[in-house]
Amino acid sequence: MDYPVISADSHITEAPNTYIDYIDAKFRDRAPRIESLGNGDVFIIDGMDRPIQLGLVAAAGKKPEEITTGGVKFEELHRSGWDPKARIADQEKDGVSAEIIYPTVGMMLCNHKDFDYKQACFDAYNRWIAEYCSENPNRLLGCGQTAVSSPEQTVKDLQSIKDLGLRGVMMSGNPQEEDFDSEIYNPVWEKAIELDLPVSFHILTTKGGGHRGPRINSFLSIIRGNQDIMGTLIFGGVFERYPALKVVCVEADAGWVPHYLYRMDHAYKRHRNWLAPNVDLSRMPSEYFLEHIYITFQDDWVAFRSAEMMNWRRLMWANDFPHSDSTWPWSQAMLEEHTKVLTPEMKQAILCENVVDLYKIDLGSLAP
Repeated sequence: MDYPVISADSHITEAPNTYIDYIDAKFRDRAPRIESLGNGDVFIIDGMDRPIQLGLVAAAGKKPEEITTGGVKFEELHRSGWDPKARIADQEKDGVSAEIIYPTVGMMLCNHKDFDYKQACFDAYNRWIAEYCSENPNRLLGCGQTAVSSPEQTVKDLQSIKDLGLRGVMMSGNPQEEDFDSEIYNPVWEKAIELDLPVSFHILTTKGGGHRGPRINSFLSIIRGNQDIMGTLIFGGVFERYPALKVVCVEADAGWVPHYLYRMDHAYKRHRNWLAPNVDLSRMPSEYFLEHIYITFQDDWVAFRSAEMMNWRRLMWANDFPHSDSTWPWSQAMLEEHTKVLTPEMKQAILCENVVDLYKIDLGSLAP
């Protein structure tokens, strides 16, 4: 390929000092920290019932039979997860020229009940990730976090994230005040548009409702939280009010989108009079999705095969490094096989152009 391949969703592994050294002093004694537990290390988070085990957070490249939740030491993880000087080598090993970078522990913190604590943790993370990305700002493109503790604070967070040089904002999936379709969040969307800051919603950042059947069945429901948020924004008229708003649905796959488009339109055409008598959209729900929502995915071969049933100008491939779902370090072999069904124009858009356009990446600074 004569263009760079860019991952629209990769991650860091928060270093032991990420929160302790960067958090507001009054929260320092309660800051998330790493402790040894048995034969492995965990992240302890004050106020959360279970520690975060490190087995899955950096299992990229491991064979399935080697993947485990616990029993892993921090020093065994991919160093590039917290050391930006080591990151470029891992990018090149996977044939990737740049990455949009999201948190790891920060994803789980989104479900913390104490919004003040969560806000302090996210402020600390934003300072740390800005410093991490400053090592190579053309190839390391960080997303900041906001707890969405209030519309007013969220507006301030967006400005702070922009001032730090970060490229986007990842919002907690459950805001403290009302839901995202409420007009109290109008100033948030207005600020995001003003700053040209893409708004992201990542899987696992909403409160789960448990599962039925064998535990592996719960894996299939992970994307549901993101689908619910997308529907809330569409049926709540957020995109109707803000036609310039750009939202990213992160790591929830994409092969489901064509059916979701149909299902939304069916519900609106057939059942809106009794399900949503106060919802008045000027376009079909699917049209808002196709225009405003960007989707990231890894090895979802269904997405590649059904790209023409979606707006492929909104599809963005990702390698999810260094998480357990990552395609690293064999992304190029996987892409060679999965993208055979795409035209050259579609392939270049999904692997490069769409993420470049959304995040205003300087393409000239990246080598193919």
